[in-house]
Amino acid sequence: MLIKNISPQEAKELLDSGEGYIYLDVRSVPEFISGHPQGAVNIPLLDIDPVLRQMVPNSDFLAVVEANFPKDTKLIVGCQSGMRSAKAVEILQQAGYTHVVHMQAGFGGARGPFGRLSQPGWSQLQLPISTDNGEGVSYESLAARAREKNK
Repeated sequence: MLIKNISPQEAKELLDSGEGYIYLDVRSVPEFISGHPQGAVNIPLLDIDPVLRQMVPNSDFLAVVEANFPKDTKLIVGCQSGMRSAKAVEILQQAGYTHVVHMQAGFGGARGPFGRLSQPGWSQLQLPISTDNGEGVSYESLAARAREKNK
């Protein structure tokens, strides 16, 4: 499937457009808590395994998205640099989500092979940032809603 890529500035314009776009941040919970695009919700694609101390796939990713957002929801998907979010967009499209766009460069910007910033992300462009991790925004609250729906 074709993935529509947009810049952080275009993502901000869509969020402000009144068309009902939601920013889905697929970074880990600690990354999200440290700062995210204003109005974003967090459903990590990967979790930090406390035993292995490395990132592992979040087996509940799709179930939590589906429990919180209908398939026709307009989603902007972003992560730290654009890698995880590109994979998340593929998963969502395969699951039948029809209005999904990928924000390139993510929150922290895309980097070249030597670590140099190659494309600025949301934070470098000084777009609005929040640290809100409350009800309806945090992964904990969205996952709890999914568990309730699946009872």
